[in-house]
Amino acid sequence: MCWAGRMMLGTFSILLGLVHAAAACEFGPFPYRGTGIVCRMTKPAALLLNRETAQVIQAAFRNAQFPNITGERSMRLLGRVAYGLSDIQVNDLSIERSEVELKEDNAIHIFIRNVTALFKGTLTYGYAGAWFLQLFHSVDFEIESSIDLQLNINLMCQKDQVAPDASDCYLTFHKLTLHLQGDKQPGWLKQLFTDFISFTLKLVLKREVCKEINTVAQTLTNFIIDLAASFVRDKDIAVDISLASDPVIKATYIESHHKGTVLYKNNSSMLSDSVFSPSLLTESRMLYFWLSEHSLSSLAAAAFLDGQLVLNLRGEKLQELFEMEDSEVQRKAVQRIFQGTSYNDSVAKVWSLTQPQISFQPEGAVVRSLVAVEVSILLAGEEPLVALYMEKEITATIQATYAEKKLILQPVDSSVEIKVFKCTADPSGEDPSIQSFLQNMILVAGIPEVTSSIGSALTSLMNSRRLHLFDIINPEIITRKGYVIVQLDFGFPSHLLLNFLEKSL
Repeated sequence: MCWAGRMMLGTFSILLGLVHAAAACEFGPFPYRGTGIVCRMTKPAALLLNRETAQVIQAAFRNAQFPNITGERSMRLLGRVAYGLSDIQVNDLSIERSEVELKEDNAIHIFIRNVTALFKGTLTYGYAGAWFLQLFHSVDFEIESSIDLQLNINLMCQKDQVAPDASDCYLTFHKLTLHLQGDKQPGWLKQLFTDFISFTLKLVLKREVCKEINTVAQTLTNFIIDLAASFVRDKDIAVDISLASDPVIKATYIESHHKGTVLYKNNSSMLSDSVFSPSLLTESRMLYFWLSEHSLSSLAAAAFLDGQLVLNLRGEKLQELFEMEDSEVQRKAVQRIFQGTSYNDSVAKVWSLTQPQISFQPEGAVVRSLVAVEVSILLAGEEPLVALYMEKEITATIQATYAEKKLILQPVDSSVEIKVFKCTADPSGEDPSIQSFLQNMILVAGIPEVTSSIGSALTSLMNSRRLHLFDIINPEIITRKGYVIVQLDFGFPSHLLLNFLEKSL
């Protein structure tokens, strides 16, 4: 899955986690209509992530379980010769380079050049000579190898999720040299066992290494799917990241499409009129996320139903809100509203009375909602005194940016219409100084404070999913009518993949 700020994990994990083949999934004649989230990864991103492929291949070699290799052969004059290789392990593994190609046959081709590895183990052999002479020996051995590895990763869809098949795997041996240790062996004996062993060993290495690579690919893909699902879940709110249509694989990018419907308890949103088109995304950046207005509006609705759109302010935050300017009019209005009580003995509660309505326009995200504000004075031993209560209809245009690992929401235009007003300092609601002060306070300080708090909360949520560990470069959040595009370049934190491989394999 892909979603804004919810990304990455190595060539296998990312590339496999983004796309699938439609071999086992049915999407209907108009799959784009149900698309709420789209991710496009361009070739530069694939090349960057391919640098991590070496770690995956090394893990596959290290974790491959090589079986004992046995064989025998009848030789003229020597009689029957039998051998066995056991306790095979890999040491001193290195990879010269790795290359990746995106093919329009719905596959990812990865070429690993010059994998050098030293295999160690024990060789046991024996033979019965023509004159009934029997000899049995066990010696340690080393096998120097140089191998090219080609992976053609086909992508399948199972239960609307990606299922990679990396079994199309080829090993080309440029070098396979057997060294026997311990007792000095005659040259003909070493050559004899090299000839016997090479063919069988090549088959075993191919089978076991390719099997392990396929296992690692499956493990990483499942990890990415679970990570993505966790990223778009908060308590009872979740986003359906199952696939909505076939992927698009070009020579320059991979694109995947996801339902993006919001699940809240037993309810889910429905999307059947998505405005997505592949032409909406370009190829100039490494990573793109396309988010539908429906998906983000549904998230806001779920947050409202879950009671999350509530903000409490007290102390310094409350003081900042009511002392946005230093004027005599402001000081008198605050004194009358709070009746001389300190900010530490007061609390302001701000919450949404109705489900916010969100629409995307070129100017930004337009948010409309009926919001309540209640200022209470906390009296020792008494019930809180409500000094101010307002209900106001707010329309705000908000622009979003991501900088210094923080999501910043900035209102650029807003309007307020007060629907209900109750204030002990102005029972009639006609005092112009208080009315003017409150109207200005809401526009200048109140709306920015609420949007700032929402931005901080979303940043904390994303960072709890480890977004802050990624190097996100020059992100842009672009709003258009009905959707938003997030585009960025990134750097990959290698230690995440290493830690995962160490724990999982």
